[in-house]
Amino acid sequence: SVKEALAFTAACSLVSLLILLTLNLTAILLGVASLLLVAAYPFMKRITWWPQAWLGLTFNWGALMGFAAASGYLAMMSWPALGLADAPIRMGGHLTLAAVALYAGGVFWTLGYDTIYALQDLEDDAMVGVKSSARRLGAGVRRGVAVFYLLAVVFAALAGLLAGLGPLFYVGLTGYALHLAWQTRSIRPDDGPLALALFKSNREAGLMLLLAIILGSVSLPL
Repeated sequence: SVKEALAFTAACSLVSLLILLTLNLTAILLGVASLLLVAAYPFMKRITWWPQAWLGLTFNWGALMGFAAASGYLAMMSWPALGLADAPIRMGGHLTLAAVALYAGGVFWTLGYDTIYALQDLEDDAMVGVKSSARRLGAGVRRGVAVFYLLAVVFAALAGLLAGLGPLFYVGLTGYALHLAWQTRSIRPDDGPLALALFKSNREAGLMLLLAIILGSVSLPL
């Protein structure tokens, strides 16, 4: 029921707030800022042909929050410069760019796999006037996904380089890249069940990327 849905949402929001308040100031402010992205997302399919891009911006916000929570580095200015001298945050440096690169890689990855997901709904979306990247790309959807996935790999590699990850990161990243290439080659715009299967296969792609980061963290840096 609607009441149950509202109660569940309120409970989840309360738990999320309690977790957020345990983090540092930068992460808290980022968490609050993410609400704007979350609130706007449901309307994007009526506004733009690229709601999948907005989903990418929203869904991968955790890369920035996680980085800020773990290290306290994110922006190019310091909280003391803003009059917040007691804030346990110091900003700047190459790790800042690593966080942004990781975020960008996640955005393009999401743009790719959610475009694949949208292939299932092409006819229904056209009927009700819902926009999507899959509809916008049309017959060029495979080329579009190829570009999105290429950028996802490039930015992930850049994040690893900027963060000083070891050589094993790039070994693991190769597996991630090959998986995304396989997805792209397998796309058939008129095959909804295949699109769903390819979309779900990104669970494995994500695990490959996670493994690459772990391997890069425990191996010697370049």
